[in-house]
Amino acid sequence: MSPESVGSGVLDDFAAFLTYEKGHSEHTVRAYAGDVRGLVAFAGARGVAIGDLDLALLRAWLAEHTRRGAARTSVARQVSSAKTFCAWATREGLLASDPSTRLQAPRAHRTLPAVLAPAQAVAAAEHAAAMPSEEDVDDPIALRDRLIVELLYATGIRVGELCGLDVDDLDPQRRVLRVIGKGDKERTVPYGEPAAGAVDRWLREGRPELAGPMSGAALLLGVKGGRLNQRMARTVVHRAVEAAGGPDMGPHGLRHSAATHLLEGGADLRVVQELLGHSSLATTQIYTHVSVERLRAVHRQAHPRA
Repeated sequence: MSPESVGSGVLDDFAAFLTYEKGHSEHTVRAYAGDVRGLVAFAGARGVAIGDLDLALLRAWLAEHTRRGAARTSVARQVSSAKTFCAWATREGLLASDPSTRLQAPRAHRTLPAVLAPAQAVAAAEHAAAMPSEEDVDDPIALRDRLIVELLYATGIRVGELCGLDVDDLDPQRRVLRVIGKGDKERTVPYGEPAAGAVDRWLREGRPELAGPMSGAALLLGVKGGRLNQRMARTVVHRAVEAAGGPDMGPHGLRHSAATHLLEGGADLRVVQELLGHSSLATTQIYTHVSVERLRAVHRQAHPRA
């Protein structure tokens, strides 16, 4: 089987598997498919067909990326891509056995994510509301941008989850929203009074100004009335946080901040896990390290014998 036929056939089938059976996001599917396309090209250049993939070739492929200076996180993702593809190809009969079972990912350096101080998060929401027009805070874009920052910080949801929200996903009376997360898993997330106020103003005064034939049920809208895309939401957050004097961060930084502030306020780790939609508690535990590091920083600054 040539690389070209793999690219047009097997790779498409693999992408469909990732999308419809695994429930991965478009971003993940694109990344995994790109990795596997590179693996196929690497094997083809060495005269190795898909059915002849072995552990030595997989390791050589990863070593080539490492030699070229790929980050550990990138190599770790490539390992995951290769493992997922080989397991699928074995199931589909393209491989006699799975050569990736002994393939190991490099241990990634765990770096603590930057987080906002609570006052900076409040300031970011205020700056978001002022960015489109400093003289007209009733501008529908200003109301939308404030809601973007308020909801991301209040709930800790992912930017893709935010942009995927429909109006009916909100329950303003109970102040909760329904989120469809990774793997199409549904969860309910509460939000507080500031976010509730931003929701109310957007629904009453902002969304009707932008809504049109392309809007459908989407909660957040772009300037042309269609569903807000993730790129615009990221731009809003970057600008708002920068204006508030915070570190350079996007929507995921607000998610980090929300989780950290919840734990610092006494929330149980498993509650935070449920709110964030993490399948494993180990993923949530990084935020305990963030909180400890922030406490250490305060201690160093304030304690006379630090």
